[in-house]
Amino acid sequence: MNQITVLLAEDHQIVRQGFRCLLKHEADIEVVGEAETGRQAVQLTRKLRPAVVVMDIAMPLLNGLEATRQIRKECPDTKVLILSAHSDDAYVEQVASLGASGFLLKQTSSESLAVAIREVQKGKTFFSAAISRRVQVRAQSAAHRGASKTNGNRLSSREIEVLQMIAEGKPNKQVAAELGVTFKTVDKHRQHLMSKLDIHDVAGLTRYAIAEGIIESTVRVTIT
Repeated sequence: MNQITVLLAEDHQIVRQGFRCLLKHEADIEVVGEAETGRQAVQLTRKLRPAVVVMDIAMPLLNGLEATRQIRKECPDTKVLILSAHSDDAYVEQVASLGASGFLLKQTSSESLAVAIREVQKGKTFFSAAISRRVQVRAQSAAHRGASKTNGNRLSSREIEVLQMIAEGKPNKQVAAELGVTFKTVDKHRQHLMSKLDIHDVAGLTRYAIAEGIIESTVRVTIT
C-alpha cells in the first residue's frame, strides 16, 4: 500500500499533536513533518515534497493563504488542504482562487479529515458541507469577473510577508531579523507598501491585512 505523505502546518503544538495522533490510526496516511510557521511550511514542502499539506490559515510570519500560494507555485504536485476555525467569505474566496484543494472547518470530525486527505491526494476537491455551496457560487462569480479584485495592486510575496509582520505589531528590527535582510531594506518595503496601497499609517495597514485575509481578525495585534 502506497502511503499518503502529509505535512501538518499549524502554529499550536497541542493541535498538531492531536492531528498526528488522529492520523496515526490511518494505515494509508503518514505524517512526515510539522511546521509551526507559514514560512517553515513552505521550506519543509520544498524539502519533503509531501502529497498533502494540511494548512491552518492563521500562521505566524507568513499566513496560510500566502504559504499556500507559494507552495502551489513551487511544488504543484503537492495538494493543500486548508483547515481553519473560521469560514469568513474573504477566506473562502481566496482559498478558491489560490489552488487549494479543500477547506475544512476545525470542528470537522477526524474521519472527515482522513477522507479529505485521501480525496485531495487523488486530485479531487473536498470542502466542509457548510461552505461547499459558497465556494461553488464564488468560483462561478470569479470566472465571470475574470480577474481577482486584488490584481490591481497585487503585492509580491515579500511585500505580503512584510505586511503581515507589520500588522502583527512586529518592529522593523524584528522583521529584518526574521527575513534575514537589513533594517533599511525593511523600511523601504514598508514605505513602498504604503505608497502602493495609498495607506500611510500602521493602523491602516493592519485594517487592510485583516480585510484581505492576510491575518485573521481574531489575531491579537499591536497598533502603533
